[in-house]
Amino acid sequence: MHTVVVGTSGVTASDVLAVARGGARVQLSEEALAALAAAREIVDALAAKPDPVYGVSTGFGALATRHISPELRAQLQRNIVRSHAAGMGPRVERDVVRALMFLRLKTVCSGHTGVRPEVAQTMADLLNAGITPVVHEYGSLGCSGDLAPLSHCALALMGEGDAEGPDGAVRPAAELLAEHGIQPVELREKEGLALLNGTDGMLGMLVMALADLDTLYRSADVTAALSLEALLGTDKVLAPELHAIRPHPGQAASAANMLAVLKGSGLTGHHQDDAPRVQDAYSVRCAPQVAGAGRDTMAHARLVADRELASAVDNPVVLPDGRVESNGNFHGAPVAYVLDFLAIAVADLGSIAERRTDRLLDKNRSHGLPPFLADDAGVDSGLMIAQYTQAALVSELKRLAVPASADSIPSSAMQEDHVSMGWSAARKLRTAVDNLTRVLAVELYAATRAIELREGLTPAPATRAVIDALREAGVQGPGPDRFLAPDLAAADAFVRDGRLLAAVETVTGPLQ
Repeated sequence: MHTVVVGTSGVTASDVLAVARGGARVQLSEEALAALAAAREIVDALAAKPDPVYGVSTGFGALATRHISPELRAQLQRNIVRSHAAGMGPRVERDVVRALMFLRLKTVCSGHTGVRPEVAQTMADLLNAGITPVVHEYGSLGCSGDLAPLSHCALALMGEGDAEGPDGAVRPAAELLAEHGIQPVELREKEGLALLNGTDGMLGMLVMALADLDTLYRSADVTAALSLEALLGTDKVLAPELHAIRPHPGQAASAANMLAVLKGSGLTGHHQDDAPRVQDAYSVRCAPQVAGAGRDTMAHARLVADRELASAVDNPVVLPDGRVESNGNFHGAPVAYVLDFLAIAVADLGSIAERRTDRLLDKNRSHGLPPFLADDAGVDSGLMIAQYTQAALVSELKRLAVPASADSIPSSAMQEDHVSMGWSAARKLRTAVDNLTRVLAVELYAATRAIELREGLTPAPATRAVIDALREAGVQGPGPDRFLAPDLAAADAFVRDGRLLAAVETVTGPLQ
């Protein structure tokens, strides 16, 4: 099994995906173990002094003014975990929790948190055992870290609360730790706080969303190309020289992908009458511009993610010169903003895809296709309600595009008076990505049916490969009305698991 080694300088996006989704094992480097031990010596020395140090010998948040005596400090660390594990609502997905745990371990191993090596090793042990704490949907404001979600994970380290075992069953964490020979941790000064004070949940979801969107944006180039072909549109607007004079890299990449898919098509530029169109509709002609803007937004989001992956987010932090300093690096604004930016781009990509689908179904705008792509319009309704479903999904995408990061709600007796809502931004982006997949699946379903209805015209080889693979996947072609939900579900799976891209790339080679 693949092993990810965690050092002091952060991790990569591929490391996060390997652990969160691929079940990779985690190993602490010798460098990380040495840094952990060195930082802990500093914390122990400060704990022995009479002067109060935030997070070491004081309370937290609005209670930071109270000096805690040595005999109460272990209880303080246990209490912060127990009291902060106050999440509510549905369980968060397993891959999100594993990403959350792994990214907290990444910061712990930086040597800036003051956590003992044995605590970090126990965190790795839980991941390697496939033990996933139960984390709930609500409880993070995205400032002072993803507090409640991280607290539920820290609770499991203590052998308390519930967790999911490798078999998928939820049981008391104490039982699962005992079965795997893992000793629960006894937290000491600063350790409880250090396990809670990070932006790890929202960052993990950002990394996974970017991976999913990388597939979906290339898939959207394919479905847009198929719709252009089905509508007998022109591929001249995809010429590289046109995009070179507006040099947005995402736009050029999307246009190049569409051009590659359409190479050799007998449908593009063909017209059903003697009055050829001068221009295609915006939803067809401007597909690279819209998808390209989303790609460039993703590039910015990757930059932010990479910076966060290299960061040590905690409060207070242990500095190399031995100081332990309070800071505001736990504020989730940098991550929250790009999560919201991506949700806006996703909504717009879904919106333009739905407009192309609607055009395919409207006999007044489809250039010769039957109404709703029906076999016998009137007797058959064709894809009328499939487009309704797509429209409902797009409408929800627009609601999900309303930024969470523009909101803030004060907490902790006004000590934490401005928060990022980054966790909420991440949760709604996750839903948006899921819905975008369905929107593209409906466009794919409609476009392939429309192309097959263009009798006597030969589609591009890449298009033919998509249609053949889609039919092999159990998605039926044109014909009388039938129960559509299974076809749409199969089309969704075809996009979601990458078979759409795989089919295209057998002809085009790798898309950008």
